[in-house]
Amino acid sequence: MIIGDFHIHGRYARACSTTMTIKGLEESARIKGIGILGTGDCLHPKWFEEINRDLEEDENGVLWSKTKFPYLWQTEISLMYSQGGKGRRVHYVLLLPNKEVVIQLRDTILKKWRIDYDGRPIFGTSSIEFLELLHSVSKDIEMIPAHAWTSYFGILGSKSGFDTIKECFQEKTKYIHAIETGMSSDPAMNWRIPELDNYQLVSFSDNHSAHPWRLGREATLFDIKNFTYQNFLQAIRTGEKLQGTIETPPTYGKYHVDGHRACGIMQEPLQTKKVGKTCPKCNKELTIGVAYRVEELATRPEGYQPKNAKPFSSVIPLSELIASIYDVKQLGSKKITEIYQQLIKNFGTEFNILLHEPEEKLAEVVHPKLAHLILQNRTGTVPMEPGYDGVYGKLLIKREDMLEKTKQKKLLDF
Repeated sequence: MIIGDFHIHGRYARACSTTMTIKGLEESARIKGIGILGTGDCLHPKWFEEINRDLEEDENGVLWSKTKFPYLWQTEISLMYSQGGKGRRVHYVLLLPNKEVVIQLRDTILKKWRIDYDGRPIFGTSSIEFLELLHSVSKDIEMIPAHAWTSYFGILGSKSGFDTIKECFQEKTKYIHAIETGMSSDPAMNWRIPELDNYQLVSFSDNHSAHPWRLGREATLFDIKNFTYQNFLQAIRTGEKLQGTIETPPTYGKYHVDGHRACGIMQEPLQTKKVGKTCPKCNKELTIGVAYRVEELATRPEGYQPKNAKPFSSVIPLSELIASIYDVKQLGSKKITEIYQQLIKNFGTEFNILLHEPEEKLAEVVHPKLAHLILQNRTGTVPMEPGYDGVYGKLLIKREDMLEKTKQKKLLDF
């Protein structure tokens, strides 16, 4: 089983870490347990130069680092346009078969737009027209609706999205094969929409830094041994050899429930239906979250599972768990890093720790309370305050379950 993350950014994308490098992405991927990455932002001139400097493409469209870590050509783009009397803003992940196609697409795009100002460029054209442009270059370019339910920029989002994929793509719908669930939804939420049975559900991180708590926080599992672009493309298009996803709990996402960040207002869908979609403090429009949006479009009950449903795991990044149990705010703090590295040293990768290692083994290396929290995370029993209007969800760890800072002398000092 190989874990892939194909929604990556480089340091030239807006709101992304300026310290990100190809090498740094690989180092975190190996620690995380990821087996293949997207290059991220391959249309951006400066990042394209770095990709070509640090990676070498083989005859199958896979790029390899000097230490033999694989990548696929990938970028994200943003489309802003009007359709059906409504302004639309939709993000897409693009996968590309080789360097030659990347250059051809870049040259085609440059006839109409700029691409040097942001790793995720904005184009003023419809989804249909852009898909046609992609296919004029290569039918092997894959266009995947990114974070499909996110309030802003999701194809099904509450702010500027559509009610169906077909409404967006019309007669070109047959060329869309997969959608990205995004952090505020999981496959179970998507299963409630019959139309989405026709699409593969993939999950990727949309990372804005190379830190392990961002990279691979969502990922997709493939049963692929022979690494070729075509093998990964067929898995995404058909579902064959696509084995499932690793998600974060939807409540962790920044747009799960309704709210207004400026006023500190957060509402569950039932409450919004009862009191309305305006902020009770300032009367401005609430940002309607993914949970409400799913309820609007769902025709199946909670718990429904299609016959062809792929399994998924739902876990919060390990650094978040350590920070919560030790009541530390900075995920990159010395204390968090020490404990994280001790776990990696003993158990190999973060995904192995989060998904597989027994509690008793974990408790031999870290405090039993942290070991137990990792198991709670795995079984979905960690209580959370849901995210809303751009605010991440928060773990609700009881004060008595936290470890007092005065007792944090050594990793093994229980």
